[in-house]
Amino acid sequence: MVNTKIANASRRSFLQGAAGLTLGFCLPAIAAPAGAGKAAAPAGQPFEANAFLRIGTDDSVTVIAKHLEMGQGSYTGLATILAEELDADWQTVRLEGAPADASRYNNLFWGASQGTGGSTAMANSWDQLRAAGAAGRAMLVNAAARRWQVPAGEITVRDGIVSHRRSKRQARFGELAADAAREAVPASVVLKEAKDFRLIGKQAPRKDSVDKTNGQAQFTQDIQLPGMLVAVVAHPPRFGATVRGFDASAARRVRNVVDVVQIPSGVAVLASDTWSAKKGRDALQVDWDESRSFKLGSEEIVARYREMAKSPGLVARRVGNTEQAFAGAARIVRATYDFPYLAHAAMEPMNCVIRLSERGCEVWNGEQMATADQSRLAAIFGLTPEQVRINMLYAGGSFGRRANTHSDYVVEAAQIVKAIGGKAPVKLVWMREDDMRAGYYRPLFHHALEAALDAGGQLTGWRHRLVGQSILLGSPFESMMVKDGIDAVSVEGAANLPYAIPNLLVDLHTPKDIDVPVLWWRSVGSSHTAYSTEVFLDQVARAAGKDPVAWRLELLADHPRHRGVLRLAAEKSGWGTRLPAGVKGTRRGRGVAVHESFHSYVAQVAEVTVAADGTVKVDRVVCAVDCGIAINPDNIRSQIEGAVGFALSAALHGEITLKEGAVVEGNFDTYRPIRIGEMPRLEVHIVPSTAKPTGVGEPGVPPLAPAVANAIGAATGKYPDRLPFRAEDLRA
Repeated sequence: MVNTKIANASRRSFLQGAAGLTLGFCLPAIAAPAGAGKAAAPAGQPFEANAFLRIGTDDSVTVIAKHLEMGQGSYTGLATILAEELDADWQTVRLEGAPADASRYNNLFWGASQGTGGSTAMANSWDQLRAAGAAGRAMLVNAAARRWQVPAGEITVRDGIVSHRRSKRQARFGELAADAAREAVPASVVLKEAKDFRLIGKQAPRKDSVDKTNGQAQFTQDIQLPGMLVAVVAHPPRFGATVRGFDASAARRVRNVVDVVQIPSGVAVLASDTWSAKKGRDALQVDWDESRSFKLGSEEIVARYREMAKSPGLVARRVGNTEQAFAGAARIVRATYDFPYLAHAAMEPMNCVIRLSERGCEVWNGEQMATADQSRLAAIFGLTPEQVRINMLYAGGSFGRRANTHSDYVVEAAQIVKAIGGKAPVKLVWMREDDMRAGYYRPLFHHALEAALDAGGQLTGWRHRLVGQSILLGSPFESMMVKDGIDAVSVEGAANLPYAIPNLLVDLHTPKDIDVPVLWWRSVGSSHTAYSTEVFLDQVARAAGKDPVAWRLELLADHPRHRGVLRLAAEKSGWGTRLPAGVKGTRRGRGVAVHESFHSYVAQVAEVTVAADGTVKVDRVVCAVDCGIAINPDNIRSQIEGAVGFALSAALHGEITLKEGAVVEGNFDTYRPIRIGEMPRLEVHIVPSTAKPTGVGEPGVPPLAPAVANAIGAATGKYPDRLPFRAEDLRA
């Protein structure tokens, strides 16, 4: 049973209480609890049951989604949770992005902040939206019971129809909407048992697919406002450079160019259309002051990190006595791994529309960090946060890029609007090259690992040293997630290593003088820690003469969910059977990796073919995932499949390189995703679970590259120690 209470406040809020989930409601002003003496709602008035649910007299059920839909299926998942408890007709359910209002739509895992990220959408909404749907259902039932003068306990609800079997009466949701708006919010609601689910765990069709197919889905690029100008910005070629001066005469001569203004991040060209703005930007003559710019190249950064790794860092985790374990070791295994900067490379580059008016500021954006963006925009324009209205649109991917706590491109759009005195709405458009060369990146990292084995081949000691930039330092999350100098996301996946190792040390160096902008990238720290730990464990298993799956199972005795996905992936892949031989001159291998991230568990087994020239073809990947209750199994499979493709792109090709501080790559010709012919045969198996749902957008990424690397190791005896894989490292 879930407790509810009426909140006599001007805004609805949902709060997680200590004894369960407490829901606060504020119904429309025309509505009041039954018997309160107020008039009925006017004809046509929708029933706003709470902050997340609106039912129209046309039977439409609108779920207000507080999380951004950027391709990961969050809209469908959120609607499924609420519609299940409401017993709505899935065909009538629609989605609407929530406005920026952390008092109602905060991410419950982030405190008083509204945003999408960390694979938290389903997990933090599970109890909340179930209760919201159940409360709406109860109010509809009570309205029907009052109208028909029958006991509420005799009324049933199914597919948007409220029925009383004995009297053979029934009504659609829309017919009861006005009456339901008069009902009191129930003091408590009873949630369904899993055996009664009719939507959760089933293949409910995605709610965004049709609109995205027929062109009705609204992305930022689709927004057109009267008098709107399009802005394209010239950014400095190196991080930290500034504008010393510029000549806009040639840019202003470009047809349809309206204005050229300097802003803190560069020089903006405004025109009536995107192409004209780009042509004007290309015609600009900008004199950049690079006296304080960052000028190191990637190779120099790696060399510096390797030098730092020779000395101890700040301790992230210590178990037992590693000095003693290594001093008494019969054998010591060592390895190092290097990981490059990576771009997010979302299909939709950054963009944002902002309009000023007498009432304040209105924004159209694929909005991922509503509270941060709202606060920064309010500061720029001298407004209160409530005067900044944000319209959440679809986003064409993100992978962390739009979850920027510095609000970089949103702030840039606002600065352009301010520079022109707010005389016109502005759509800021970043080209692919802008985001590739002036954006944010997954940090470059160096890892150094050592393992101690005793005479019996048992793993007695483990040392892991990481060197890389912090994502959290200087962000609003620093106070929560940086402790004693340790950035939690730098060491996640390493400091919480699940294997039973009696003596373990993980330490970290965080260089402060590398001025490359960094940001979380899909699966964040696990994107590199899973590779180093899982590939190194295979190398140690090889040295100890152990089977990689059997040894992992032994070391994971206290982690049943890790073991569950590992066993399932091994079984479905045919682990232990002989692979068919490849064509003459090729080598074939099978590799495994298992990793937990965002409270979900994923194991993957990869099969590869390595040619004599060192090129790698991934033939097959078998995945097992445990993410708690599978809200939408088909969407889970889709997300794991997408994660495999995303991770494989990085493993085979992904690398942002710096030359004297400037980013070399600019578009998909030089920062190449995998082609369709490189995608392996793929199987996804979901572990049945009764646990609360956890994340699925990111956890499929970490195990892919190490599983492939371990398959390469099995085929060739060579374990790649740098990403992306390079043919010259693997030649026969």
